[in-house]
Amino acid sequence: MALTRRQVSVAALAAVPLAATPAYASSSRTLYIAGDSTAAQKYAPAAPETGWGMAFPFFLRKGISVANHAVNGRSSKSFVDEGRLAAILDVIEPGDFLLVQFAHNDEKVEDPTRYTEPWTTYQDHLRLYIAGARQRGARPVLVTSVERRRFDGQGNSVPTHGEYPAAMRALAVEEGVPLLDVQALSLALWQRLGVEETKKYFNWTTTEQDNTHFNPPGAIAVARLVARELSRTRVLARRELGRLDAEIPESWITWPEAVTE
Repeated sequence: MALTRRQVSVAALAAVPLAATPAYASSSRTLYIAGDSTAAQKYAPAAPETGWGMAFPFFLRKGISVANHAVNGRSSKSFVDEGRLAAILDVIEPGDFLLVQFAHNDEKVEDPTRYTEPWTTYQDHLRLYIAGARQRGARPVLVTSVERRRFDGQGNSVPTHGEYPAAMRALAVEEGVPLLDVQALSLALWQRLGVEETKKYFNWTTTEQDNTHFNPPGAIAVARLVARELSRTRVLARRELGRLDAEIPESWITWPEAVTE
């Protein structure tokens, strides 16, 4: 049975602090996120790991709600093969948005269930998201994958996604789709912060040194990049966005109890 519009928004709204809930409760449009673990909703057992999609609603004003469908470990291919794109397309409506961020797992050449080649099958799968959204009157938006924390011996932030960002940029031009270049922006942000300071943005704990996934400060920082890009590209009007330059308290991030998919 297809999920209702209300049901698909529950996970995203669970991450919004109670005081902010009225800003999205009477929304007229929904912004769907299709992506991987860097954007996904995390639950209590994973804390303090935080997907940027959990912080994204803090930058939206009344009129836009978030339905975060990003899931750990998915690529542009496996997300489609598992029926996750179809689930979004079952409920997305005219005027809604579909943000698409994949590459981390498309790169896994050893896994045929997830691997795509940047200039062929990766672009082919992205076209499915673009066409599906357009067929339903929604607006597709491509998002280059946020960068991992990786530095060379000279302290330079190093790109890790190979040809995937370039392939997405080229496809955005070809298809006339807005592009949020989060890969380039996050790479520049990690460079400004440097080797040690970036540890405060990733899921570094006493037991884990994770250079891919974020903690609350990192998720907030990346969500801010996404929100600013939505403004720059005029996908959303400035009046639909808020707190672009304001401090977001880490305490606003919450991890609900795990749910069964």
